[in-house]
Amino acid sequence: MQIITPPQHGESMRESKSQMMRSICEKKVSDLVLEKRRLVEVPYTATLADTMNTLVANRVMAVPVAAPPGHWIGAGGSMIMETDKHTGAVRKHYIGMVTMLDILAHLAGDDAVNGGDSTSDVDNKLNVTVSTIIGHCLEGLSLWTLNPNTSLLDCMEVFSKGIHRAMVPLDSHMDNISGVELVESSSSYRMLTQMDVIKFLKAHGQQELRDALARTVSSTGAITDTILAVTRRTRAMDAIKCLRSAGLQAVPIVEAPDIPPEGHKQLINGYGRKLVGTFSATDIRGCPVDLMKSWLPLHVREFMSRVYQNPSHGVPDLVNSPKLLVSCYADSSLLEVIDLVTSRHVHRVWVVDEFEYGTILGVISLTDIIRAVRAALISAT
Repeated sequence: MQIITPPQHGESMRESKSQMMRSICEKKVSDLVLEKRRLVEVPYTATLADTMNTLVANRVMAVPVAAPPGHWIGAGGSMIMETDKHTGAVRKHYIGMVTMLDILAHLAGDDAVNGGDSTSDVDNKLNVTVSTIIGHCLEGLSLWTLNPNTSLLDCMEVFSKGIHRAMVPLDSHMDNISGVELVESSSSYRMLTQMDVIKFLKAHGQQELRDALARTVSSTGAITDTILAVTRRTRAMDAIKCLRSAGLQAVPIVEAPDIPPEGHKQLINGYGRKLVGTFSATDIRGCPVDLMKSWLPLHVREFMSRVYQNPSHGVPDLVNSPKLLVSCYADSSLLEVIDLVTSRHVHRVWVVDEFEYGTILGVISLTDIIRAVRAALISAT
């Protein structure tokens, strides 16, 4: 007679957790875009002023640029088309992505328009068409699609490499292809971002990911300790140039009394310095277009104070703003950091010294969070 030994309680629990992990990993990109609104885009003929107003009104950081088919080479050679749902005829070609940083870098740049004098020539710069600045920043050339059949795990791999967003076709013509593509046609798209993935994980995976999310950010390797910063005496136009040249979306504002005058125009090593604020392309979108000319020469803290006082931003002032000094400690959990980025609507969290508060020791970006959670998912399944 064969005796079957029932599984031990611990084994049963481990198997149950493993099944739950697999359930999360098997989610598809199509599951993540079910509640997403229609794609926000601009035509290639839109002015930068119109594009900036579109970004502000829709509270997005980037928009794809649409042009008539057959006249443009898409970003990175991409051929991402919108087609008629019934006839299949191509209606639009998405030729690139324009971010708020692209526009700001153009406005703060040294290139004059129509004989103007650089940064004082803001009005003329705002009147150029959006197609003329595609690719001024590297991210503008990163136009991708993610097939709706792509698994959540594969999607996280893409986003863990620093890709911030991808267009998802609702009726893809690429059957059973998983991953990012440069060629796609669909009658409609949705935009999927890193933040969407993190919010999905928080909403649908807290039970399954409980052990993984309880780990400290230091133990997961999520902290980047290379900190490029600007000082409180850096002007906004110089900070924007720094963001553009370094390919960054945000930098901390730090105390740096030892820096010579010329040092305030460039990025400095912010590690170990006192954190006093954040200069972020995400937050700058609250800057009114008509006030841009007078605000760009301001020091970064004064510039951000004006931005946060602006009614379109919805945050009352610089000192009390909950977004400027969103920070954690090295022993904070992944879940705590995820709660911070989702509740405060920020794209990074500064890591500060627990015993010398305000001293910056590192940064955790959305890319870092996704990479750490993905590694935990893989190790648990």
